[in-house]
Amino acid sequence: MSEPIKIRATQQGEITDIRILLQHPMETGQRKDVVTGKLVPLEFIQTFLVSANGKTLIEGQLNTAVSKNPVFAFKARGLKAGDKLVVSWADTKGDKRTDEAVVTGG
Repeated sequence: MSEPIKIRATQQGEITDIRILLQHPMETGQRKDVVTGKLVPLEFIQTFLVSANGKTLIEGQLNTAVSKNPVFAFKARGLKAGDKLVVSWADTKGDKRTDEAVVTGG
């Protein structure tokens, strides 16, 4: 099982500052294992979704150019303290992860 998605959402006036850490190895399929010399298999997050109170805020596709454990940060309007955020991703191996957080006051 993958590590939990770390989500921080803080209300600052009319703006909510959202930071997300997707913990994932993000392998390109081009790196060699130092012990065996064999290529490490391709494995990266293909899709991710951020929603608030059931409404999609961000939907994206990633590729091999994204580093290990990517961090995303963005600002949103129309949210308030207590609103529920849900973040999910799916990778090339079919693994999936979904986690939730609540917007906090600033």
